[in-house]
Formats: sequence, C-alpha cells, structure tokens
Amino acid sequence: MGGTPRSSIGHILPGAGFFAVGLWHLFNHIRLFSQRPDSYVAPVWFPVPRARYLEPALVIAGSALEFVMEMFVDHSTFLPFDADGSIPSDRLHNHEHAIICLALIVYAGAAVHLDRARAPGRRALCLLLVSVVFAQELLVFHFHSTDHAGVEGQFHWILQVVVAACLGTALLGVGFPRSFAVSLARSACIMFHGVWLAVIGAMVWVPSMVPKGCSLVRKDGRDTVRCHSKASLHRARALVNLQFGWYLSFMTVFVLAVYLYVCSRCPAEQAYAWLLPKAGEEEEEHDLEARKCGVPRDGDSDVHGRGFAPLEIEV
Repeated sequence: MGGTPRSSIGHILPGAGFFAVGLWHLFNHIRLFSQRPDSYVAPVWFPVPRARYLEPALVIAGSALEFVMEMFVDHSTFLPFDADGSIPSDRLHNHEHAIICLALIVYAGAAVHLDRARAPGRRALCLLLVSVVFAQELLVFHFHSTDHAGVEGQFHWILQVVVAACLGTALLGVGFPRSFAVSLARSACIMFHGVWLAVIGAMVWVPSMVPKGCSLVRKDGRDTVRCHSKASLHRARALVNLQFGWYLSFMTVFVLAVYLYVCSRCPAEQAYAWLLPKAGEEEEEHDLEARKCGVPRDGDSDVHGRGFAPLEIEV
C-alpha cells in the first residue's frame, strides 16, 4: 500500500515549522544572554528588522493553511460537516487537529494585538497563551478519537511527553523571566517537538520506513501501521524508543554546538553596566551596541533608536 501523502506531509510540514521557530528562539535567547547575562530578561518572541511582526504573521499563515488542509482538502467532500450539521466519524481527527491550529492563530494574533496596544504584563499573558496552545495539543493527543494503537500509538505517546515538556517550560517562563535555562529548555523542546512530528510523518506513513514485520493497512478510512505478530510489534515499539533516544542525543549535541557558536560570535559586552536595572525595577530596554548581532530588547520595552523590541511570542 502506498500510504497517504497528506498524512505524512501533514506531520512533516508542521514539524518543520516548529523546528524553525524553536531554532530562531534558541539563537536569539543565546545571543541575548551571551551579550548581557546580568540584564537578561527572556522575550517571548523576537521581531525581525523592517518586519516587526514577521514571526507571528508566519505562525498565523502556517496555522491557517494547516487548518484549511485539515477541514477542506483531501476529502471526498470539501464540507467538514454532514448535511444535518453533524461531524462525520471519519473527520473527527481532522477537527481535533484543526483545534490546535486555531489555538495557534489565537495566540499569535493576540500577541500582536497586545504589543500594539502596549498592554501591561503582556509578556506573561503571551506565555500563558503559549501554555494554552500546548495544553490544547496535549489534551487532543491524549484523548484522540483515532485509535493510536501499536507502533503509531508508541510514537504518539512519546509525542505527548514532548508536548508536556513544552507546556512545562512555558509555564516556568511566566514565573522565571530572567532564567536563561528555562528559555533554553523551552526553545530546545519546541525544536524537538518539530523533529518528532517529522519522524512520525516519515516512519508511520512512508511505506519504505515501516519497521520489518509490519505494513500499512487501511482502517476506518485512514492508513495505519499494523504488525503481523507480537514479536514484530515488540521489535517495532523498541525501535521507536531507540529513535527517541537517538534524536534526543543528537538534539542535545546540536543545542550545545549552537550555544558555543553563538557565544563565540557574540561575546559579553563590557560597557553596559550603567544600563542594569535597579533592585525591584524591570528592565525596559536593551541598547543596540552590538550591531553585528542585532541584540533584541525585552518584549515590554519600546523601540529605541535603531533597536527592535522582542515581542512576546512563543510557538
């Protein structure tokens, strides 16, 4: 059986999006901390020169595209509901995936609006919105209408662990805005979230990647992996666990390499001591002394000179 390209692409492309956002955040958090370790306050999202809202705009665009794909594309009918207004049984999982996309759209749109309105406490509010996204995703996959059994179930069980880690680090960021470790872990978790989604898309719905002794079968209108014996199933589940360990080790090395590289390119500055906030005060802005690295400022600050205030967004 040839597998379902939509199922594979529907995991790989969102995975690439999560990985890109996580890498963007990882690079900028390390850069900001490397240059100003004593005054570091973690932004929730980062603007781009001459395109302040590019990151949330891409989040909205990507989520909207995936929402349309889930609800209207690759089905016998473009209508997501039956004639009587009910949801067809074979479309329940599409509606569940669309809910996650909707949560991302609400988050990114709210983050832009909070920044434009300069709402007080918008950094914490944006992180809470990030937490809502991951909580929604965790609940969807935990109570999924699709019977994730066997190999596919093992992949999705580990995915829930990764999403829970993203949720935990987002909540920790609300209480520890100056913790570089929390920001680093959150960025790495988002990156690994993307990696694991791509792995699921490749290993479950690409026939040549299906474990030995298993095959793709059609069940309830969708393709899924079924193993031919208990021994094959046990082996396939063990391979899933091994893949998780391999990718986690690779990700750890990758994050460490990025950290060392960025620190070498953006060393700590010596002339910023007078900018440090006094006790009890929240830092309002970061200077732009290091043009080569384009240091962003805290998300609650105004644009100053040629600088860019890192807006609060996290995906």
